[in-house]
Amino acid sequence: MKTLVVCSGGLDSVSLAHRIAALGDLMGLISFDYGQRHRVELEYAAACATRLGVFHQIIDMRAIGSQLTGSALTDNLDVPDGHYAEETMRITVVPNRNAIMLTVAFGVAAARQAEAVAIAVHGGDHFIYPDCRPDFIDSFDTMQRHALDGYASVRLLAPYVNGSKADIVSDGAKHDTPFVETWSCYKGGTKHCGRCGTCVERREAFHLAGVDDPTDYADPDFWKSATAGFNAEEIR
Repeated sequence: MKTLVVCSGGLDSVSLAHRIAALGDLMGLISFDYGQRHRVELEYAAACATRLGVFHQIIDMRAIGSQLTGSALTDNLDVPDGHYAEETMRITVVPNRNAIMLTVAFGVAAARQAEAVAIAVHGGDHFIYPDCRPDFIDSFDTMQRHALDGYASVRLLAPYVNGSKADIVSDGAKHDTPFVETWSCYKGGTKHCGRCGTCVERREAFHLAGVDDPTDYADPDFWKSATAGFNAEEIR
């Protein structure tokens, strides 16, 4: 099934790209520049496409992103430190981001005669991000079937939607994902900060998966205090 993977350059989407490539179904990668506070991720997405020998298309959505205000990922707001399950992490929500990106991705997939679009949303995203939840994925897939009815048949694949970040690390390791060639940190410095929600989640995931974490963190031990008292299953 010829599949277009939505790839940010992060651990989840790069692992998904390697998974789809291992199945022999990877057609290409699509990324989005929506004016996020750094472009480090996009560089890793491009490197992933080169490594896997497929095309990589970056969609310029900066004009749209400039209107999706109020998020620490697009505005000049401080990215909070701590666990994803903390209320402070809601400041990292970009309104309707996945819905907008997937709509564009489905249009590109139809134009390129792809059979599926794959996205790496997972269970750990459910608490904070409504457009990462199973109900959204199912509803969006249904909506796109109607939108493209009679023109193209494109499925939405979200193999990690009910899994954890640790499950993704395990799957990535199984498919030889070079984790050091992925970027998660929201702050976008010269190395992963180790303190923001994505860094904490990343570090915890490697620990839970029992896989060595090759990531260079500015604060490699903060995750221990940040995850104390949180149960990964309870917040999904």
